[in-house]
Amino acid sequence: QVQLAESGGGSVQSGGSLRLSCAASRPTYTMGWFRQAPGKEREGVASIDSDDSTAYADSVKGRFTISQDYAKNTFYLQMNSLEPEDTAMYYCSASRESWGPVLTASFYDYWGQGTQVTVSS
Repeated sequence: QVQLAESGGGSVQSGGSLRLSCAASRPTYTMGWFRQAPGKEREGVASIDSDDSTAYADSVKGRFTISQDYAKNTFYLQMNSLEPEDTAMYYCSASRESWGPVLTASFYDYWGQGTQVTVSS
């Protein structure tokens, strides 16, 4: 089992920045960030694998950056130039399989509780 704990959500104005963190209880191979807005399906935002290969949703490319700190078993999502459309509950996820970065929710076995991000215009 892997426990994941997110932190760093909050409320910002359009154009602002936030950094989300996700601490894992043990090492994992592939990590992802997802988000879900009310009435919408869960959407893959960014993913990183153990080789530091990354993948991003088109909607966040150039604005969001995923990274990881192996020593701390923690990975991050730096979110810049935030827009109201980024408002959602953000979830971190992890898998102990390694197939490259993955933006599909069904790939992941472990999920955090979520942290709310609200961007006002």
